[in-house]
Order: sequence, then structure tokens, then C-alpha cells
Amino acid sequence: MIRQHLSAVRIQSRAHGIRLSLHPDQFVVLSSPRRQVVESSLQELEYHGLLAELTGADVINLHAGGAYGDKPAALARLRKNFARLSERVRRRLTLENDDTTYTVADLLPVCCELGIPLVYDVHHHRCNPDGLSELKASEQALKTWQRLGREPCFHISSPRAGWQLDDRRPHAEYIDPHDFPACWNNLKATVEVEAKAKEKAVLQLQDDLQQRGVKLWSK
Repeated sequence: MIRQHLSAVRIQSRAHGIRLSLHPDQFVVLSSPRRQVVESSLQELEYHGLLAELTGADVINLHAGGAYGDKPAALARLRKNFARLSERVRRRLTLENDDTTYTVADLLPVCCELGIPLVYDVHHHRCNPDGLSELKASEQALKTWQRLGREPCFHISSPRAGWQLDDRRPHAEYIDPHDFPACWNNLKATVEVEAKAKEKAVLQLQDDLQQRGVKLWSK
């Protein structure tokens, strides 16, 4: 019965051109120095791989985790543990820059080495900059998808209390259209809206972008 419901999700998503992605919780950490955490993370990712296969999701998006006082060593563990994943997980796995630890510049070499795409989160990049411009980060992230022949996926959100306060990380209800990077205009990619108002925020952003003359692609 469960498989039938998941199969129905896959059929509906394909019929309506809806791209599905999964984002495991923060306790899934392939860079952890603790064996128990890694083993649990591998099991959870294998579960997500099965779920993605049954629903037709093509992305399992993951953060790199903590630095644990030694970022290069942590990323080395991530590379090692990535090799332990099944093929159905590896071909769907993506890495996303976060708002405190791992930047776009940190993750690009890992993505290139492992042959996995980078999900570029522009809000996180603004909170945790690395010297790359938004244009350069977008271009480099695009390449990680294009070399695999896959449609890129980016993230957008706005800070709840604005950019003037010290903590700009919490997400707002809606997206401020001024936060949408100009270099994304007319870009053929999936842009996932991370906002508290959910679908209402998506529709509002669509209206705002169309008023600015931005072309919105649909399948």
C-alpha cells in the first residue's frame, strides 16, 4: 500500500512537471568524527535513496556538517564516507553551502572531485561569504550541474528581520524580490523558495519577478 502511494506521487509529479527533492535532517552528517553518527547517517541516506527512487525525486540535498576544529579533515571524512553510499544515493546526492561553516568555495572542490552538484543557497552565501561574488558562485555552481547534464537547483530566502541586524539567518515569511540575484534573471534552473509562507511565498515571488520582466520557465 505504501509503495502504491509513493508510485502515485511519482506519476503525478511527472505528469505535472513537478521536480521533487529531499533534504535530510541536520543530524545526517557524513563529516562527523563519531562512528555512530556516521553509521546512522549512512542508514538514513539509504532510506532517502529508496524514498527518492519510489517517488521519482532526483535530488537528496545535504549540508557538509561541522568543521570539528579541522575543516580539511572533516571534508576528507565526507569524501571517504560518500564512497560507502549506494549508487542510487550517490547519483542523487548534492551538497549545499551553509550559513555558518561551509562556503561555496569550500565545497566546490569536493563537488568536482566526487562528481556531485552544488546547490547554491544565496541567502547562506550572504550570511557566510567567501570572497566569491554571487555571479561567480552561481556560475561555478551551474557548472557542477551542467557537466552532469542535469538541471541546476538553487535556493532563495530572505532574512526575517532584514539585513541590518546581526543575525540574518532566520527565514522570513516571504521573499523580498530585491533579494533575488540579478544574475538569476531568465536562468533555466529550479529555484527552491525557502520561506515560512510556503506556496503563498512562491506565488508572490512569481508575481514580483514577472512584473520585473523576468522570464519564468515551466516544464
